[in-house]
Parts: sequence; C-alpha cells; structure tokens
Amino acid sequence: MANRNNHDLFAEAPVLRAVVSLALPTVISQLITVAYNMADTFFIGQIGDANQVAAVSVCMPMFIFLTGLANLFGIGGASLISRCLGAGDSQKARQTAAFSLWTATGVSLLYGLLLALLRPVLLPAVGADEETYGFCSQYIFWTITVGAVPTVLNQALAHLVRAEGHSAQASFGMALGGVLNIVLDPIFIFPLGLDVAGAAIATMLSNVVATVYFLALIFCKRRSTVISFHPRQYTWGKSIPREVLLVGLPSSLMNLMGVLSNITVNRLMVGYSNAAVAGIGVAKKVDMLSYAVATGMSQGVLPLIGYNYSAKNYRRMTAAIKTNFVLSLAVAVISTVFLFTCAGAIVQAFIPDAETVKYGRLFQRIICITGPCISVTMLAITAFQSVGKKLAPTILSLLRKGGLDIPFMFIMNALAGVNGIVWATPIADFGAMVVAIILFIPFWRRLTRLVKAQP
Repeated sequence: MANRNNHDLFAEAPVLRAVVSLALPTVISQLITVAYNMADTFFIGQIGDANQVAAVSVCMPMFIFLTGLANLFGIGGASLISRCLGAGDSQKARQTAAFSLWTATGVSLLYGLLLALLRPVLLPAVGADEETYGFCSQYIFWTITVGAVPTVLNQALAHLVRAEGHSAQASFGMALGGVLNIVLDPIFIFPLGLDVAGAAIATMLSNVVATVYFLALIFCKRRSTVISFHPRQYTWGKSIPREVLLVGLPSSLMNLMGVLSNITVNRLMVGYSNAAVAGIGVAKKVDMLSYAVATGMSQGVLPLIGYNYSAKNYRRMTAAIKTNFVLSLAVAVISTVFLFTCAGAIVQAFIPDAETVKYGRLFQRIICITGPCISVTMLAITAFQSVGKKLAPTILSLLRKGGLDIPFMFIMNALAGVNGIVWATPIADFGAMVVAIILFIPFWRRLTRLVKAQP
C-alpha cells in the first residue's frame, strides 16, 4: 500500500499544496524530456546540414509512437492503480502494474523488430528521400530497433510510480534520462564524429539509464510499493486489461494520431523543400514546450483526482480540478507569449541556415497561438481518464490529432500553400477545445450535484 505520507497528500493535505506537489515535478520532468527531444535537433542543427535536421523530423513520428505505447499502458495503469488505492485494493493494484509493465515490454519489443524489417519500405513512405534516407535509417536503428523497450518502459514506469504519489521520484527518473541525453549528444556527434547516429545512440543510452533507475527505485521500495514485476502477479482477469487499455487509449491515440499528423506534414512539406521540412520540424519541437506544460499539469493530478473519486471525496476532487485549471491556463498563456515573441531567436539557435530560420520562425508563431486551448483540452481528457471514462477522452484525442488537423492540412495547402499547412494545427486545437468544453459541462454538473449531496 502507498505509504502514510502519500495517503495524506491524496486525502488530507491542502488542495493547492497537493496539486503543486504532484504537478510541479511532472511539469519539470516533461520540460526536460522536451529538452532532450529538442537536443537531437539542436546539436544536429549545429552541423549546418538541413538534410540531417530533416531526417530527424521525418523519423520523429515513429519515435513518438513509442510515447503512445508508454501512455497506453502507463496512463491506463496509473489511473486504475490510483482508483484501486482509493478503494483499498492493493492486490489488484499490484496485478495492474505487472500487466502494464510486461505487456508494454512485449509490444515495444515487437514494434522495434517490425521497424527493423520494414525500414526499406516505410522510410520512403513517411517522407525520406535520397538525401535523407541514410540518416533516417541510422536514427531509426538506434532509437527504435535497439531502444524501443527502454524508451517505453521508463515512461510507463514514471506514470505508475506517480500513481502512488511519488511524483518527485518519477520526475527525477524522467529528468535523469533527459539531462544525460543532453550531455551525451554533443560528445557522440562532434568529438566522435557520428553525426545523426551519435544523437540516436545518446538517446538510446539515456533511456536505458532512466529505466535502470526506476527498476532500482522499485527494488528499494519493494516492501511498500504496489508496483510489481513479479510474473505471478500478471493476469488477464479482474477486467484489468480492459480498464488499462481503454482508459490509456485516448492518450495513446493522441500520440499515434500525432504520428500520422507529423507524417502528413512532412509529406506535404517535402513538396516545397527540405528547408521547409526542417523548419516545421524545429517549430514543432519548440511547440512541444506548450504541450509539455499542459501534459505535466494534467497528468500530475491524475492520481489525486482518481484517488478521491474512488474514495467518494467529491468536494476535494472538484477542488483539485478547479485549482489545476487555473494554474494550467495561467502557465499556458505565459508560455504562448514567450514562444511567440522569441520565435526568431529560438529557431536560429537550432540551425543557422537562413531559409530554414525563415520558415521555422513563421511556423512557430502560427502553431503556438493556441497553447491555452491545449491546456483546457488536456485537463478535460485527464479528468475523464482519472475516473475511468473511455468515450469522451477518446473523442477529444482523435479530434485534436488526426480528426481535424489532417483534413485541414490538405484543405489549407490547396488554399494557402506551405503556410496553410501549418494553420491546420491551431484550427484543430481550437476545435478540440470547444468540443472538450461541451463534453465537460455535464460531467462537471454531475460532480457538483454529488458535492451538494455530501454532508
């Protein structure tokens, strides 16, 4: 069972303190994770070769797929574990952890092997040309064929550890991998002269180290934690697979549809130039800052909301949602202003190529304007996931990525050319926010009635 301190944080600590204690480390770890994802693009950009930057952009959707797998088992498992702890069912929580971790390991291993076999067909299909194919092949081999399992496991473990209230430890593990990657990138790229392959090796090694950290943490806490790797705890019973997969599906779908979205962007952009591909790659990497803040703020409070929902403490649950909404929106507005006003300097820091900077500056300003919309949508998705709802978060995830932006990319490309492609992203984010508000209103009214019915 989670220790007494974590019970106090979930059930008794002042709501603002509980929200900040859970969300702040998660936001920091998300930002560091973004930083290490951006590190590859940054350090490769210093080589001055737009083809290598473009190659990383082309490969990124396939790498993001790994985050989708981690979210499927990590967020789905974390939601069920927090609800089990709120209901006092530690055994089911252990079985949930074992199912999530072993299934995630098997699926990610299979994905890595499939990409190794399908590279000659897959890479040209997602936007690699003669100038970028070799670089793409090297990057995919190290980050996915070799690195799929540790990449998925360290993220999934972070979610599960956070479900017990160990937000700081989970965030430290994520940050450890990120910082190590930032340190290793320039070493492998420049002194060792490995270029894009060096960046990929650094990413793989950093994820291995982060995974080892989480395994060591679980071993040290083995007498108090419900996070278990023991094969005897693995089960397909008690509706655990259904709960984990269906609740984790929306977050996974958002990443997977993000893969299709990025592939579509690259395929459309490559019709203009590799500089345009590199420019949108940099802009999307930078915009991940807004997404990281929104994701960190929402995912951080998922166990707090889920725990109090199962404990039927609806007053505390609604207070946590309101507090997190105000904080998330405020931070999102500040992030958007920063990214918009500093767009030129930020893009130029990644690559000195003048044409790429011209594209990237404009693309970043277009994409970042709906940062607050992302914050609202993500909080709604997390609130639904924390109580075990499946349909509403799935709809929102599909709308935000794939359902709206891909059709609009083709429409706007036909109407406004290369700049129109980029405008599809803020259009989709605004549309998803509107639907999120519509779906959230009846959910909130029901919670309000439950609060009023409590003594």
